[in-house]
Amino acid sequence: MTRAVLAFDGSGIDGSWFTSVTDLARHTPWLNGAAEVWTDYGLGVFAVLMAAGWWSARRSGARAMAIALAAPVCVLVAFAVTEVVKSGVGELRPCRSMPHAFIVETCPPAGDYAFPSGHATVAAATVGALFLLDRRLSAVAAAFAVVEAASRVYVGAHYPHDVAVSLVIGFVVALLASAAARRLGTPVVTGLRTGRLRPLLAAG
Repeated sequence: MTRAVLAFDGSGIDGSWFTSVTDLARHTPWLNGAAEVWTDYGLGVFAVLMAAGWWSARRSGARAMAIALAAPVCVLVAFAVTEVVKSGVGELRPCRSMPHAFIVETCPPAGDYAFPSGHATVAAATVGALFLLDRRLSAVAAAFAVVEAASRVYVGAHYPHDVAVSLVIGFVVALLASAAARRLGTPVVTGLRTGRLRPLLAAG
């Protein structure tokens, strides 16, 4: 019974906020195509930022490189956590619990739940994964993460609370994973920098 109740909770939490955003989408059709492209393919920006972090870390110490190499893993860990939460909560997508709302994105299959948002988690996890490496890159990632989270609501894929919680989970989990990687991975990177992998791990 708990799962069934939670499956319909989304519209009761912030359904009015959700429809306020999707009503904006209804009246800005010129933006909808770009929003739909960004909400999926914009995740590539976060891969680029992590690659930039690795490139920058080549000119820094082994500790920085350990964080940079672990960044994608930290993001995957955060994503895995949200997938576990998503399957446990089983919140229906807005397109199913609020079928009369304006939805830009095609409604996912019935078993694809809304809470939390995988896209927003990946975005926020990139912020957390880069935080201990380069605060400027992390700040850039944060700006893009806010846009990514907003786009998920705009296209009708998630409620505001879905993306808000995802931003917190993604950042915290990735930050903790990054801290662990810094501690455990630094000795490994130090050793590898003296071998054949040195060009990938250190500049010059």
